[in-house]
Amino acid sequence: MQIIEIYKSLQGESSYAGLPCVFVRLAGCNLRCTWCDSEYTFTAGKRMTLEEIETEVHRLSPVGGLVEITGGEPLLQQGEVVSLMDSLLASGYTVLLETSGERPLERVPSQVVKIVDVKCPGSGAADTFRLENLGSLTPRDEVKFVIASRHDYEFARDFIHEHDLGSRVGSVILSPAFRKDAAGSRDVSHCLVDPQQLAEWMLADGLQARLGLQIHKFIWEPSLKGV
Repeated sequence: MQIIEIYKSLQGESSYAGLPCVFVRLAGCNLRCTWCDSEYTFTAGKRMTLEEIETEVHRLSPVGGLVEITGGEPLLQQGEVVSLMDSLLASGYTVLLETSGERPLERVPSQVVKIVDVKCPGSGAADTFRLENLGSLTPRDEVKFVIASRHDYEFARDFIHEHDLGSRVGSVILSPAFRKDAAGSRDVSHCLVDPQQLAEWMLADGLQARLGLQIHKFIWEPSLKGV
């Protein structure tokens, strides 16, 4: 598999936010979101065998715990990443998969928590989510929308209602997009939508969803990698 990095940090997003987690970040992505904070994953990386990846995961977290498979878009390496997820599950890890939902999800092991980032218009990659993937979502899974504008919020709100996401998945998350050049201060000034504004929209609409913040960007310097 082509790997960018493997490291241990706190889970910064999703309903697992704040928990220790080993991240396995795969190389390659077929989307080019305007606010992407991981463009360094698009190329390069290093080849690692399944055994080498597992050895590093075990070294970082020898007693189980959370492992997130992320990217880039990890399902571009579907055959290998499914084998990795199966092996990590068999070793007792809780496995999270961060994906855009642009790739088919039916081969993802059922025990894996799928965190699906449905792209809003402001991403520049709208309409890339495969609607047939809705059939692969379960109450253990999560759907996330990264919000860069009121238009994005309305898209997410309408998508949530149209596809009855509240009854399909365990958590629906709206998260303010961060500026690509975010650096220095660890505060909301880097958000493209003020979290307070997003919270007020959600409350006004009675939206049954969770407001999510990328807490690693408030704990560490926002441009820092490997955290």
